[in-house]
Amino acid sequence: MIKYYFRNIYPSYIGIFIIFIHLILSNCLYAQEKGTLRGSIVDSTNGEVLPFSNIAINELKIGVSANSNGYFYMPSIPASKEYNITVSFIGYITKIIRVSISTNKTTEIKVELEPTSILLKPVERIGERITEKNTPDIGLEHISGNELEILPNGVESDIFRSLQYIPGVQSTSDISARYYVRGGDSNENLVLIDGTTIYNPFHALGIFSVIDPDMINSAEFYKGGFPANYNGRLSSVLDIITKDGNKNDFDAKASASFLSGKLLVEGPIPYGSFIVTGRKSFSTEILQKFLNNEDVPIDFFDLSYKLTYANPNFIKGSKFVIAGFSSGDNIANDNPLTEDVKWNNNLFGFKWSQITDSPLFFNIDFHWSEFDGDVNPKLSGADPESNQVNDLTFNSSFIYVYDSKDEMDVGMDVKDLDTKLYMENSLGAISNISANGADMGVYALYKFQRFENFGANIGIYADLTGLSQAVGSSMQLCPRVNLTYRILPEVSLKAAWGIYTQQITTLSDPSQVISLFDPWIITPPYLKTSSAIHYTIGMKTDFTQNLSLDIQGYYKTLHNIPILNEDKFTSSDPDLLPGSNESYGWEFQLIYALDIIKFTSSYTLSWSYNTLNNWVYYPSYDVRDALNLILNADLGKNWETTLVWVYNSGLPFTQNMGYYNKFYFSDLYSYGSILNGYVPYAILADINLGRLPDYHRLDISVSKSFTVWNYRWSLDLSIINVYNRKNIFYYNRETGQRVNMLPFLPTATFNIEI
Repeated sequence: MIKYYFRNIYPSYIGIFIIFIHLILSNCLYAQEKGTLRGSIVDSTNGEVLPFSNIAINELKIGVSANSNGYFYMPSIPASKEYNITVSFIGYITKIIRVSISTNKTTEIKVELEPTSILLKPVERIGERITEKNTPDIGLEHISGNELEILPNGVESDIFRSLQYIPGVQSTSDISARYYVRGGDSNENLVLIDGTTIYNPFHALGIFSVIDPDMINSAEFYKGGFPANYNGRLSSVLDIITKDGNKNDFDAKASASFLSGKLLVEGPIPYGSFIVTGRKSFSTEILQKFLNNEDVPIDFFDLSYKLTYANPNFIKGSKFVIAGFSSGDNIANDNPLTEDVKWNNNLFGFKWSQITDSPLFFNIDFHWSEFDGDVNPKLSGADPESNQVNDLTFNSSFIYVYDSKDEMDVGMDVKDLDTKLYMENSLGAISNISANGADMGVYALYKFQRFENFGANIGIYADLTGLSQAVGSSMQLCPRVNLTYRILPEVSLKAAWGIYTQQITTLSDPSQVISLFDPWIITPPYLKTSSAIHYTIGMKTDFTQNLSLDIQGYYKTLHNIPILNEDKFTSSDPDLLPGSNESYGWEFQLIYALDIIKFTSSYTLSWSYNTLNNWVYYPSYDVRDALNLILNADLGKNWETTLVWVYNSGLPFTQNMGYYNKFYFSDLYSYGSILNGYVPYAILADINLGRLPDYHRLDISVSKSFTVWNYRWSLDLSIINVYNRKNIFYYNRETGQRVNMLPFLPTATFNIEI
């Protein structure tokens, strides 16, 4: 038997072993003929990294994009040769450098790109078609700080208002910067600043965000199908990367608008840099245009700082970042019959990024986020409310790049969250909710990048514990897939599918015209964890280097979404009820760019339905048709202009059916109160069955930059609603008064850079 075994079985193992050794030797010989290119892309004037810039090897027709740190890695390049490397980034002059690749060695380069005043040059798109051949990026938008500056300003440039020009993103009024993505509610959008969650990112009753555009380097915005390294929200992710600061010289920038003054200071430190930005309101007169000519004593500020350190003598290839952010809003009324409102955010983060000699990279992060909001009714009769959120999060991620150019990304996040909420509704029912939870999740994401015309991101997020004791809150698996296939050099097909969960929510009243702030809580244990499934398909066509068309269709279902219980009568009644949402639609975006002109046209056709207690209705942000036309032009001699025309079909609203005289007890023993205690009370139709008239407006901006006394100056002029379209905002049910959105509104911002 033993003899038979060795004669028949052992030779087969010997054969397998010989084949295995042959493959190893072949791979070694293959590796010996290959080399690696890696490096970083930075701004030549200040050393600021340029995230997501394009790097292409012209002779091989291959390319990659830099990551959020401006770093790139290209393995398996045929060695013992020289190549022309093209590096490009929007707003910068494309650069071509000559690089020699050595056998079995890593060639490291640092490329400095020079900014150009011509932001729309098509040459800056050279690497785009190469790097997009196999990049699964459906639903992803890259936004640079330069792009924020060329759009018309409501009061000041604002990233949240800029998002509203993206197809699939909707707002409900000129008044609010709050945005809704593909039929989802605003509390389903995750906003990160350098990896730290910000819970209430709004100033001045939501008119614009707390995020000063001067602090933004770039941002990634996922309007669906986001990968496994993001979790905790159902609809979208906005990942903002702030500037590191000038590594070459000390610099300062001051600016003023009709609303606030801003100051930015940055400069080098040994082996690093720093940046500090601050903004403070000094006048609220222009806000009366947003608030129906009412004078609201809004006082706000925001402050951000960042310190970077990268010493090769300490830990080679490392980068350490300390970043912080604070904002505060205070509405203090002298009138005792008007409520006072205040809220603030505090964020702090530490990040260690490490590049090793092997193709392994890792990041370790600690983040702390705090939100505190309070409504003091005084004698106004408003509902008292207070909310506190404390979030402490640890993240780690490890990325390995294979010789095949595939990437493996694994990571873990641990969150400790504490929320407290006290509120009282108009019926006198009190909600006093306190919850604390710890959550741990892990993810794995594999990126197939080895094929020239096909790419895939396949990942899974595993929620191991859950923040609350809600049903189904522990051990949830969320698989996600994002695919792209280029059927022709000019045409690519894309698709994405994924499951997402959310374990926190807000108690916000959808009937509020202007929301003060949204109080956050951990989902109560009597509700199941909210979940969503995204289905997305798309096609992108590059007709020419200057003309492209992007078409995307989506279908999204949301389950167990918490909806405010507007019929809560006693304190024992639940604050939230489980509902569901179904959303679907089509998005079209056409971009045409020439040397000095860029035209963008986007159209969205969408539907969204909420279901609560078997009752189906339109949410207040459901818009059937949305059209945006944007024209950017460089006029020469540092003059630039932008025109934006926006059209939306009418928003849903709840109609009045009539009135009746309702008796309110003010003093049971007063005869006069019995005679005069009747007040007209509106009888409402079914929720949101009516539609407001269509909405449209034209905005225009003009900017001029110049140099005087060796200082750089710029002036930005904007006009909102050029032809003074009277777009309805709402009707006051008590008075019948019609309230319109923004009228003809000129604004200006003045900047000086030292």
